[in-house]
Amino acid sequence: MASKADKQHVETLAAEQQNFGNQPKGVDWTVIALTCQCKDSIYAFQRELEIRQHKGSIAPGVVLLTVEDPETCVGSGGATLNALLVAAEHLSAKAGYTVVTSDVLQTARILILHMGRDFPFDDCGRSFTCLPMENPDSKAEALVCNIDVLLHNMTYKLGPGCTPGVWVCSTDMILTVPSYPDICWEGFSGVKVVSVPGTVSYARDHGVYFIDQEGYVCDIIYKGTEERIKECALQDGRVPLVSGIVFFSWETAEKLLATHVTPPLDSCTYMGLDSGTRPVQLSIFFDILLCMARHTREDVFVNRANKILQSSDITKPTRADSSDMAIMRSARAVLWQELRGIPVTMAYIADGCYDYMTLSADDHIRNLTRRGSMSSCFVVHHIVHSELTHPAMLNEDCSVINSLLDGEITVEPNSVVQHCHLQGSIHISSGCLLSGVDLMSSAVLCQYQLCDIIIQGHHIRLRDLKLKIFSITGRQDDLQVPFTTDSSTFLNVPWAEFFERTGIKKEEVWGPGILEEEQCLLNAQLFPVFHVTEPIGMEDVLWFLGLERGRFLRKWQLAWRLSIREVLSCLDQQAELVWRQQLFLSQAQRKVQTTLLARKDTSLWPLIRAAVCEGNEQQILNTLDAATATVDLGIAARTLACVADVLGCMAGGQGGLRSGPAANPAWIDAFQLLEKGNVVLGVKRLTEERGKWLNRPDLLVRAARHYEGAEQILIRRAVMSAREFISMGQVELPPMNQWVVAECPARIDISGGWSDTPPITYEHGGAVLDIAVLVDKRKPIGAKVRRIAEPKLHLVLNSGGREQRMAMEIVCQSLEDLQDYCQPRAPGALLKAAFICTEIIHYPSHVSLRDQLMTGFGGGFELHTWSSLPHGSGLGTSSILAGAVMAALITAAGKSSDTSSLIHAVLHLEQMLTTGGGWQDQVGGLVPGIKIGRSKPQLPLRVDVERIAVTDEFVKTLNDHLLLVYTGKTRLARNLLQDVLRNWYARLPSIVENADALVRNTEECAQAFLKGDLSQIGQCLNTYWQQKKYMAPGCEPSAVRQIMAVLRPHVHGQSLAGAGGGGFLYLLTKKPRQKEALERILKASEGLGNFNVHEVEVDETGIAVRLSETEGE
Repeated sequence: MASKADKQHVETLAAEQQNFGNQPKGVDWTVIALTCQCKDSIYAFQRELEIRQHKGSIAPGVVLLTVEDPETCVGSGGATLNALLVAAEHLSAKAGYTVVTSDVLQTARILILHMGRDFPFDDCGRSFTCLPMENPDSKAEALVCNIDVLLHNMTYKLGPGCTPGVWVCSTDMILTVPSYPDICWEGFSGVKVVSVPGTVSYARDHGVYFIDQEGYVCDIIYKGTEERIKECALQDGRVPLVSGIVFFSWETAEKLLATHVTPPLDSCTYMGLDSGTRPVQLSIFFDILLCMARHTREDVFVNRANKILQSSDITKPTRADSSDMAIMRSARAVLWQELRGIPVTMAYIADGCYDYMTLSADDHIRNLTRRGSMSSCFVVHHIVHSELTHPAMLNEDCSVINSLLDGEITVEPNSVVQHCHLQGSIHISSGCLLSGVDLMSSAVLCQYQLCDIIIQGHHIRLRDLKLKIFSITGRQDDLQVPFTTDSSTFLNVPWAEFFERTGIKKEEVWGPGILEEEQCLLNAQLFPVFHVTEPIGMEDVLWFLGLERGRFLRKWQLAWRLSIREVLSCLDQQAELVWRQQLFLSQAQRKVQTTLLARKDTSLWPLIRAAVCEGNEQQILNTLDAATATVDLGIAARTLACVADVLGCMAGGQGGLRSGPAANPAWIDAFQLLEKGNVVLGVKRLTEERGKWLNRPDLLVRAARHYEGAEQILIRRAVMSAREFISMGQVELPPMNQWVVAECPARIDISGGWSDTPPITYEHGGAVLDIAVLVDKRKPIGAKVRRIAEPKLHLVLNSGGREQRMAMEIVCQSLEDLQDYCQPRAPGALLKAAFICTEIIHYPSHVSLRDQLMTGFGGGFELHTWSSLPHGSGLGTSSILAGAVMAALITAAGKSSDTSSLIHAVLHLEQMLTTGGGWQDQVGGLVPGIKIGRSKPQLPLRVDVERIAVTDEFVKTLNDHLLLVYTGKTRLARNLLQDVLRNWYARLPSIVENADALVRNTEECAQAFLKGDLSQIGQCLNTYWQQKKYMAPGCEPSAVRQIMAVLRPHVHGQSLAGAGGGGFLYLLTKKPRQKEALERILKASEGLGNFNVHEVEVDETGIAVRLSETEGE
């Protein structure tokens, strides 16, 4: 039994000692090398690594190598030495050397991952066994394989802080590391092994470390006696298992690399193979590490060299002759001479867990259906990367991975369906594993009640012949136990029962060349590969279950058959990976369709990135094109935004910024069709034009901009549905030359902004709480209009307040003068659009402007506008001004409308103007006092307004505590808007959650107003500002951040008005009437720039429209 002193020196990294919190910075790997025993699969697995790098799970600068083992039996030690040599070669060449130099190891961090032996339950091996997990934070959607969990654990949990050197990690186990261990690397040299705890009973079939009082590894025990294993136990009664992970400092790695030129260890590398030497099987733990263990004696180590064959090793056992033993003794002697004396210490992950992936089907199914976290990065689900027509028919304790299930398919607990396309009415009882079943083959499953059955489709290659075959076994079958053993079964029944049920004879299963002790299920030639006259399918193994014996027995006897061992030896792993990728793409395409057509708030961005990384961008574009052909404008607009995302992703970060102009003449035909409502033909024209813009990053970015332009057209058409809620009546025309004056307050948004912005407002639903306010006791926004005798439009835009003399005058005498009404930067565009929106002027029209004015109104109009607020104030100026202009025009034209109609008319006008924007500004400035505007997630878009009933006393209190601070920074909302819409259409989970929170905060804020609770209103205000910043990162300039920091001790809450980025900051002060006090505080603070503090109070009248008393007003 290890002493208590042992426990003081072993690095025990228990959960309570861990550093929890944010994920630490990962290891900057120099090289990641994957060893592979099958040369035909090298390129396929190299591509798998490269795809992971493209998707972002491996850093861009890492050198990726897939290294073929020199021989299939060189062992983990030989594979490590060979991979280390290949990595050193690549780094030497990269550094400009012409020969291999170990100097490159001094600054390198190398990770060697061993794929190991074939695995009978996954044709891509244990490394690429897919797990029922997803990474919610991944930039690109991807299947999670065992290698991905191990890569994450090595990069972010075990490796951080390590010195330069070489990590070696087996991939034949599922390793759970819940926390972030704080492994000590200060002054480290030598070897460090990683261990996790295990029970004594579990350790009987595995390796265990024995640690001395100083914390050094003294021995490595494999399949020891119970008494010997108990001697290794630590203070908690558990034993430190050999987990398959070891770290060599660069000095040690340099010594190990030096052995590759010394016979017989040179035969472990490809150089030795090319030199014709005989391969040596070497274990990294029981040869390389064991020679460094303190209690290992030279005579025992060298002279008792033998091969350790693990229970999960399905390689055919070989009988070592005297020459093999001599070579092994010679190899161990070299290891002893070169590596003896190097210290080996242990990092013990006390809350870690190690599950070796055995040859037991029952163990494998348990691994794929167990719940709980293997890593903080991954989330376990029972359905991952799969599309099902009847998901309710799946038990939550089953697992469905990378599959399509069409029809009434039942999957009961503790069963797994992976990489399958099933169709029909199929019942899969508990204890089953279905893997690689294709659509055509699945039809036969409807005839069977499967229970405790393993069915696998295998892609194999026999020279130039590629085939798909099937195998079937039982969950309880032991692959390696001899046929003569009483416990030996096939399909969970004794062999005798199977032979009697099928008519198959023992001699037909094991030929005369198979020794009796080797007559096991692993070597049983049961599975048909091909037949001279008939095709081979899944029914040719399903009949083993007892149906239609007579029909299939003769066919089976005449077919060429393989055993499981033989199937594994001729697997076409590249074809299997292609099959999995095709399924992944198919489920992704379905996910795109269902997400868009069902209006799900599911982000398609990770899926789009995955498709581009895997070279499937055209398939996703085709799917999106098909989804766009819908009459639903909201769905079509989101789909066009997704196409823009695909194009932007294809550009790979090159070609310029996503935001930019979108009016190239080549796209005009498509745009005009969309403007006219012909979405189907418009999308077809977009697709045709897109094909000409795919061959350069800059063209891809420009094409993406035009797709976003097309998306904006559809958003405009969707928002224009609000026109349904505009109603106008006829009243008497005011006298000629009599002014109609409309004046409006500004607005401050207290909560909910961005939820009113199309398309969020009609896809998610919006709620905004606004206050109409007087600034310095005045309504700052207004317009006046009168009829004039001359049939023209005389437009006067005052750049300052009403009294300012600085004005721009525009005269429109023909319809051509109105044609720039939809160009928001054109002089007077808003005013021109207002004449069209109120239907005073019809444009386009065959009737001239003069005739329209004379016929309808007996003359023209003179229109003046003003605002005393600075440009980009954030107080809703442009929308409120639009409301004021239209209210004045409607009255001057002898029409009438209510405020609700005016709110919807402004929405319509801003779409005509192509500025977009939501409805909160006009609600805030046209409706008096404190109110909530709400919109439901539907079209046509309708805004309902509810006044918040507060007391006069509370309004007075509010006035005493509200202030405006002009920050001196101009707001740039347009760029912010583009980014927000792009993120919304991508349905980034954080954005969707934030939209929910915006609406929720608005309702909570309304309750705070009803209670008259200034402190709670301030909390809602602060929450709202954080939500704004989350919605539109970059909306808080550093100068504004400084002002807010200075004011924070003196306010209940504060926020920039509108979209942020500059303009006005509004405050709810803790003390009343604080204008002068805050001015002094701000002036006393350095570096705040130009600012102004303004009084603000609640406006109780909203928009005020009146006829002037005097003609000249």
